Amino acid sequence: MNFLASSKPSRRTATRLLAAAALCAASGAIAQTVPKTVRLIVAYPAGGVSDVVARALGDRLAAQMGVTVVVDNRAGASGAIGMDAVAKAAPDGATLGFSAISPLVLSPHLGKLPFDPLKDVAPVASVMYSPVLLIATPASKAKGFKALIDDAKAHPGAVRWATSGSASLGHIVLEQLRAAAGVDITHVPYKGGGQQLNDAIGGQFEILSTNASPTLSSHIQSGKLRPLAVGAPARLDSLPQVPTLGELGYKAANINSLFGVFAPAATPPALVAKYNAEINKALATPELRAKLTATDNVPTGGTPAAFAKEIASEFESNGRIVKAAGIKAD
Repeated sequence: MNFLASSKPSRRTATRLLAAAALCAASGAIAQTVPKTVRLIVAYPAGGVSDVVARALGDRLAAQMGVTVVVDNRAGASGAIGMDAVAKAAPDGATLGFSAISPLVLSPHLGKLPFDPLKDVAPVASVMYSPVLLIATPASKAKGFKALIDDAKAHPGAVRWATSGSASLGHIVLEQLRAAAGVDITHVPYKGGGQQLNDAIGGQFEILSTNASPTLSSHIQSGKLRPLAVGAPARLDSLPQVPTLGELGYKAANINSLFGVFAPAATPPALVAKYNAEINKALATPELRAKLTATDNVPTGGTPAAFAKEIASEFESNGRIVKAAGIKAD
């Protein structure tokens, strides 16, 4: 998830996160040798959009650096299993992780993790953000986002909003909208995304909030589902007519999934800096950018320190949201 514009990380949290990345951009760092084989732990199942992007990134890094990149899928617990494996790997530059930042910024507020998200992993580089789409199903008559809110105000509790589960990103968006618009909307939590998309097409609820995907795009293009708004810094090139939640006046709800590469916290700073430079180089290639934009994911990039600041900011924001809304994990 991308950080909320209004959030400000506490000095303690920011300091702890930045400690893992503070030296990464040091221009005078002593050169470190990149291992010949690099394991890229992907915190999601094989075959999904995140896995496809991670493998494409791994291929680019292998070509650029002359190394072998081996993808290791460690799915489960909303990314926490994969990130735990990264945190506990040897800090020798031979292990990297690819994940959304949610295991670091949301999961800690919902239960104890087997690793310290603020101390045990080092942010290497932001890779992409995945927008969150608010979709009207055949059960909804709303032609636009304002009509949706008006309907929710006129019929408290009648609008049903499906997400991939309690404490998911879609649920966070819903809670932010509930608070900002003062509406009563019924949350319908699913366990994962497959069944909820089928039920959306069948009109089992009025609204679905979910990340962009090729399957979702095909249903939008066919007219089976209607996009009302998107959580993203800017409108999507593929849906230029769909406004962002920020444009609609709901900046706190205008959030999305931010993905990046991580390393074990004690990885030498010079190696982290080397990987950061290579990832930014890969993200600048037309081939990788095309792979991301084809699935409505948007390339990001930047320094380890900038990525760490975004994580710190979102950690603080989610803590307030979870507490205020009384959100509990499934």
